[in-house]
Amino acid sequence: MTTSKARITALITPVGRDAQDEAGALAREGRTSKAVSRLRKDSGLGLHPATAALDLLLEGRVLPTSYEQALDALRDEYPELVGELTVLLHHDDRNGAIRLLRERTDMDLAGGYHLVETLTARLGTA
Repeated sequence: MTTSKARITALITPVGRDAQDEAGALAREGRTSKAVSRLRKDSGLGLHPATAALDLLLEGRVLPTSYEQALDALRDEYPELVGELTVLLHHDDRNGAIRLLRERTDMDLAGGYHLVETLTARLGTA
């Protein structure tokens, strides 16, 4: 069982299509630890979010491959967080937005930065 933080992190962290396909194939062969390792290697996901990502893949979900897709997934799954991030960005508080994103998810600093920058660009507040 994965935590909601790990699940949301898995939904909003880009993972290459090849890595997703390979991890799914490894898991279907019963090689789940190899599958999780493959996801971690490609994305920088931690252990729990990578496990959640594998669960999502096995459920038939497709993970984002870009930060644009990750932001769309965040809007779909956690719109209230996007609203809070938007308010911070309108107040020119990118660091606060990154900090909030990282507090609510298990996303690493680089991922948080890239996702906030993508939201900033989309809002036109760059």
